[in-house]
Amino acid sequence: MSILAYNGGCCVAMRGKNCVAIASDHRFGVQAQTVDTTFEKVFQINPRMFLGLVGLQTDILTVKDRLMFRKNLYEVRENREMTPERFSAMLSSFLYEKRFGPYFVEPVIAGLDPKTMEPFICNMDLIGCPIAPEDFVVAGTCADQLFGMCETLWKPDLEPEDLFEVISQALVNAFDRDAISGWGATVYIIEKDKITIKRLKTRMD
Repeated sequence: MSILAYNGGCCVAMRGKNCVAIASDHRFGVQAQTVDTTFEKVFQINPRMFLGLVGLQTDILTVKDRLMFRKNLYEVRENREMTPERFSAMLSSFLYEKRFGPYFVEPVIAGLDPKTMEPFICNMDLIGCPIAPEDFVVAGTCADQLFGMCETLWKPDLEPEDLFEVISQALVNAFDRDAISGWGATVYIIEKDKITIKRLKTRMD
């Protein structure tokens, strides 16, 4: 088994019309054994930017803390809010520094630019190679299933309510086909003036 699949879990982000969504499951396990069903994998970085991390649980917590430190240091020095593009560049550099002994995490970034409110999504591999497409990004143990569901359901310029429905259906139907992810999910819809957080109750078996 890959070390990235040791604790299970998955994450997905999607672009909409002047909004963006990110969602992840709640499962934390040790291979096939479920340890916890309330483990959050998505963290708020800025008022309109979220970071999802899947992979090895210990590395998730370490990477999150070190990134928050670097982000806060940047904002104190520059006296401005860090944009999602700049944060992804910093994260890519941070992961590449450790390329010979990498953190076993797959990051997913979703947010709105503080000035233009342009939606931005990005994901990376464990050494920081970024991909920033126009539609969606996925990570985790059921990435193949997520790709299939997202390609089937996603459409350009989705409104926030439709985006919530699409990302929820894609995530739930994908992790129902994967034994080491699932056990509920949390969806974050990021708009210009508000953030909506919804929790999904799913199969618990």
